[in-house]
Parts: sequence; C-alpha cells; structure tokens
Amino acid sequence: MEHYYRELVSFLSSRLGSRQAAEDVAHDAYLRVLERTDSQQIEHPRAFLYRTALNLVVDRHRRHQVRQAESLDVLDLDEQWHGPALTLDMQRDQRLALMQKALDELSGACRDCFLLRKLDGLSHQQIADRLGISRSLVEKHIVNAMKHCRLRMRQWES
Repeated sequence: MEHYYRELVSFLSSRLGSRQAAEDVAHDAYLRVLERTDSQQIEHPRAFLYRTALNLVVDRHRRHQVRQAESLDVLDLDEQWHGPALTLDMQRDQRLALMQKALDELSGACRDCFLLRKLDGLSHQQIADRLGISRSLVEKHIVNAMKHCRLRMRQWES
C-alpha cells in the first residue's frame, strides 16, 4: 500500500494547494489505514486510503471554517489565570511529556525524520538529503513514528 503514497500526495496537493498540507493529510490517512488493517482486512486498500484522505481534507476544511467564524471576543485575557486554563496547561504538559517518552523509544533515524518533518517543516526530499537516506525510507520512518506515537499515547492515556 505504500506505493500509493506519492500518487496520493499529488492528488491531495491539487486539492489543498500545498504539498506540505498534502503530505500531512497523507500521513494521517496512512496511519488510520494502518491502524485499521491491524484489526481487519481491507478489501480495496487504494480506494479506502483515498476515501480516508478525502474525509480528512473535509475535516480539516471544517475546522478551518470554525476557526474563521470564532469571534475574538470569546478570548478572555484573564482566563489564563483561572483554574480550567491551568488544568488544560497541565494536561498539555503531561501529554507533551508522554509524547517525548514515545519519541525516545524510536530509533534515531525514525525520530530524526519525524522531528525534521513536524518541527522543522522540512520536505521529505530535504530530510532525505540531510540524512543521506532515500525519500521512501524517510516516508516510512515518518509513518512508523506517527503510528508508534499514536499507539503509545492511547496506551498511556487509557
């Protein structure tokens, strides 16, 4: 199923107008499909992958629309000093610590590819050039890192 990756990214790039956004959606789609194939066989993997990716594009668009519709009046500057906001900060800090723990479990190359993509925003080709590995290996490392982190976060949070 990995051989559909570049085709899917091209397809999504034309829809989203951004290769980076397309790669992010493709990663998420692959991750969801991989999680699903752990529990059951998918009869038409390419079609399922594309449907999953398109659903993610729709979700992304809806989130963007909601963000655009929110009034700035709902942001109360004093809110940061109230209990719920502090609790959310603590929860976020705990999740970040768990994410760091999950990343520490990855091989160096896998973790480096993931961080260069997600934190530094480098393209797959830029990562491949920097690390001296193939672009397809970069793509596999990123998908594996995402799958591992999502699995570990679910385990630790339940």
